[in-house]
Amino acid sequence: MAILHRALFTWFIFLVFLILLCLRLESRTHWNWFIVFIPMWVYDSILLIYVLFHMVSHCRNGIERFRGTINKNVWYIAAIGLKMAAQIIICIKLEYTSSRVTLPIYVVMTPIWMLLPVLCVEVFMHLIKHSSGSSRY
Repeated sequence: MAILHRALFTWFIFLVFLILLCLRLESRTHWNWFIVFIPMWVYDSILLIYVLFHMVSHCRNGIERFRGTINKNVWYIAAIGLKMAAQIIICIKLEYTSSRVTLPIYVVMTPIWMLLPVLCVEVFMHLIKHSSGSSRY
């Protein structure tokens, strides 16, 4: 799939999620919060399958040759897992607000706090790596 198609699909899924979120927040619907997050879980599932497919294709060609690619794919799988865990915990927190047992906010934010610093370092290193080789100015 071309990068344009992936970008359009990502924006479409995000638009559907935002529409469902706005409908739920305006109290026009009384859907379960897990239903509102279905577009994000569909996107994460497709992304997970995509990463696993590339990981398997690199493993068929030999692990020693693609060690950096395997490590990066394992990081991507962990990041997707943390994102999905954060979404599930957020849905549980929002859905069960009137119950006797409520989740504290630090429990809800733990997967995001684990994901964001590593993600910031990954993006920073990617920018440093690609900006040093292409100085056109």
